[in-house]
Amino acid sequence: MRPVWRVADVRAAEAALMAELPPGTLMQRAAAGLARRCALLLADRGGVYAAPVLLLVGSGDNGGDTLYAGARLAQRGAAVSALLLTPGRAHAEGLAALRAAGGRVVDRPPAVVDLVLDGIVGIGGHGGLRETAEQLAASLLRHHGRDGARATVVAVDVPSGVVVDTGAVPLTASGRPNAVRADVTVAFGALKPALAVGPAAALAGQVELVDIGLEPCLRGAPALRVVEWSDVAQWWPRLGAASEKYTRGVVGVATGSARYPGAAVLSVGGALAGPTGLVRYAGGARDEVVHQHPSVIATSRVADAGRVQAWVCGSGLGTDDRAATELRTVLAAPVPVVLDADALTLLVDGSLADQLRRRDAPIVVTPHDREFTRLCGEEPGGDRVAATLRLAAWMNAVVLLKGDRTVIGTPDGRAYVNPTGTPALATGGTGDVLAGLLGSLLAAGLPAARAAAAAAYVHGLAGREAARSGPVSAADVAVALRPVLSGLP
Repeated sequence: MRPVWRVADVRAAEAALMAELPPGTLMQRAAAGLARRCALLLADRGGVYAAPVLLLVGSGDNGGDTLYAGARLAQRGAAVSALLLTPGRAHAEGLAALRAAGGRVVDRPPAVVDLVLDGIVGIGGHGGLRETAEQLAASLLRHHGRDGARATVVAVDVPSGVVVDTGAVPLTASGRPNAVRADVTVAFGALKPALAVGPAAALAGQVELVDIGLEPCLRGAPALRVVEWSDVAQWWPRLGAASEKYTRGVVGVATGSARYPGAAVLSVGGALAGPTGLVRYAGGARDEVVHQHPSVIATSRVADAGRVQAWVCGSGLGTDDRAATELRTVLAAPVPVVLDADALTLLVDGSLADQLRRRDAPIVVTPHDREFTRLCGEEPGGDRVAATLRLAAWMNAVVLLKGDRTVIGTPDGRAYVNPTGTPALATGGTGDVLAGLLGSLLAAGLPAARAAAAAAYVHGLAGREAARSGPVSAADVAVALRPVLSGLP
């Protein structure tokens, strides 16, 4: 997993490292990495020589990084122009280096621009962009290069205007993001939350981390961690020569109803794609489930389902007295449970919430934003990680807060984010598939947080895989899980 660090931790690490190095070394390392990435981008647009490059330069070290990178590009023959947003406060040494390399300072952007470097505000910024910077950020989409294509925007460390520690993005009076939208962000030394979570992550584009020697100086716990494929492959249960259906785990699925049989079919499909050896279904969609998935053992009630190692409950279950009884029976079982959709609505009932908090076995809840609001009485807000962790602590459960960058929080304060989300999953029933897959991982013995992180990761990949063929349905996602999972050991 890749650690993500708060601004205060990064600042402290930078100070510790700079105390050990000659003055300016850290900035030169950052500028070298930034210039290298920019040169690679320009190579795809006709080469560095004579390429028109625009630097948007604010005050402070972020502007210095940008100016020194611009100087390196100018030394390679690029036509570099710098637009200084605060001319009297520009980094003096960086500006001198740019001019010495042949770069120039301009009052307005040139007519043709291949590459724009966003060095307006770094990790010390807050509150969105000032008016002039906002206008410049909005105009970036209108710049075009020598090839007629839109100029490539590279953010220096973070896109200017985002809330770095939370990933929130302030809005303009017209409702637009008051921040730069980058194609690429070159981050220095450490990932920051705005590059991994919240609406800011979507503005960062492709993120490249440049090693400037900061890692040994980072102290304490990271704000969150980004899950990677290597983590999922390491965690995923493996078959052995002695494996059989019961030792692989049995997952119970209490979802769907006569009114919503599709939820049952989809959640069972997600469970079957996972690593367990047997799926038991309990609910009002028994006939439809067996018709679609003949390997499933089905009954009408949770009480009659038999022994399982984990339960999935909620999708399409309904919110009537019968559904509440089924949920109570699931919560009474001394095994891990996944609670989704209607089960979350039922938890608003105080007695069920009390039963939930009294459980000793692991719990994973999987709300989207509206369900989160019903549970908490307030929206997740701009700090999705903090909101997830508050709910996890209150419920004594692992919380999987769905979204473009799904956040997983644990009761003891650990947070993970999934980078594989895709808008293709924004369709009915895909959450049912995710819940079934997650239950299968719990039944196979994975700890709750790892199961949630792994399920979210491969579910996102399945959404991307399904989208290759056009518009996506939840059934497509369930099918796409199999080729995705075939890549695991």
